[in-house]
Amino acid sequence: MEDQKHSHQNSHITVEKIYEVLSQCNDPEIPINIVDLGLIYQIKIKGDWVGITMTLTTPGCGMGGYISNEVKEKILTIPGVHEVDVKLIWEPAWNQSMMTESGKKKLKML
Repeated sequence: MEDQKHSHQNSHITVEKIYEVLSQCNDPEIPINIVDLGLIYQIKIKGDWVGITMTLTTPGCGMGGYISNEVKEKILTIPGVHEVDVKLIWEPAWNQSMMTESGKKKLKML
């Protein structure tokens, strides 16, 4: 029984899986997902806990609470995740160069 516990230890919580679910979160003001916008600065995984350090396109963005709640809800849908902490930071300040190539292409189409 011991071995089963250890082999089952949340191996399905991966940074890739987290990025996958976060790419379903759009910035309400810009119809581009937060991953393509380059808003995710860091992802930490410790057991069943996930920590996200991110920013917003503007510090005064009134949607900060909405976006961080959506991030939390999406990550909690990953099997094995029981706790999520979302930390909003403003340094370094976001700029368009942080966007993925896909995000930059989508922005040009708007």
